[in-house]
Amino acid sequence: MRCTWPVIIVLFASPAFAAAPPLCALPAPTAAAPAGGVDGGTPVSAPTATPAAKAAAPAAVLPQALARIPFAEHVAAAGATLTDLGTSHGLHGLAARSGDQFMLFEVTPDGEAAVSGAPIDLSVAELQSIAAGNITELGRVHGLDGFFVRSGPHFQVFYASPDGQRVVPGVLWDATGKDLTRQQVASVPGAIPTVQVGAAASSGSAASALPLVERATFGTIGPASAPHLFMLIDPQCVYSMRAFQMLRPYAEAGRIQISVIPLAVLDYEDHGQSTRSALALLSDPGDRIVAAWQSGSVTNPVSAGAPSLLRRNMAIAEAIGLKGTPTFIWRKPDGTEGRLDGVPVNASAFIASIGG
Repeated sequence: MRCTWPVIIVLFASPAFAAAPPLCALPAPTAAAPAGGVDGGTPVSAPTATPAAKAAAPAAVLPQALARIPFAEHVAAAGATLTDLGTSHGLHGLAARSGDQFMLFEVTPDGEAAVSGAPIDLSVAELQSIAAGNITELGRVHGLDGFFVRSGPHFQVFYASPDGQRVVPGVLWDATGKDLTRQQVASVPGAIPTVQVGAAASSGSAASALPLVERATFGTIGPASAPHLFMLIDPQCVYSMRAFQMLRPYAEAGRIQISVIPLAVLDYEDHGQSTRSALALLSDPGDRIVAAWQSGSVTNPVSAGAPSLLRRNMAIAEAIGLKGTPTFIWRKPDGTEGRLDGVPVNASAFIASIGG
């Protein structure tokens, strides 16, 4: 029997547990229903640990039952503390803790991969019956059968336990931190965006980011005469809000202009609230977006044009290689492009670097 743990909403996305700037990172596709982006979803790759980060993280002691499980060894080597949750329906559960953050995993039968999620009381047969006509089989990877399920404009990937009596909504990672789900859904129409925004999108170069974000839909505060800072955010991302609270006084003082670009990247954590909030913000006039986000007014009715605006913002995020939110793009005083992924360490120094 398995120990019973409460459901924990995780604050990080990659099982690598790498040291990184504070941001809400992007797994692909999402890991908690309803998931995905809008009208097919727009997943973006999650970051993985760099060799330096792995070397810096102290290896944790593995519980005996998890020893010699490659996936558990990988997570422990990155510095996470693991708790053995026992086995159920052919899956070995574990909880990983890094600081005050938690993540639940269901390890595949071969021990080489795991789904970042918790089983739900639903069999494969029941899932197939409920989602009839909207379910695509993804095949078997590391002993688990995957299913891509679409519900209106949203999608979710489920993995079946070996006995078929439980399904786990989530992202499948291998023991090196590679996102296997993204690879599996690549052939599903609409699961991975193929939209290119302008000719520069295909280059993947950092220099292309600024002209792309300028074409996004956003809300702006601060004077037009001040240096212009683009801020890509998820309305539900605590780091996005923290960074905005740090920088807002500089906009109010006229030193910078901030354009806030709403995205939906945390549906895997917040049961689709990120998409709902982003759609609500994009349903507001541009001069109301920032104020609505600040006040938490993200429940207004969705306008007819909001889904297409969100799709476009997400396509731009994909095109610039977004790692997570917040992400900042700006033109430096010398004319080159600046970029910061995560919360600025020092707000004053950051503002000075953009000429504010």
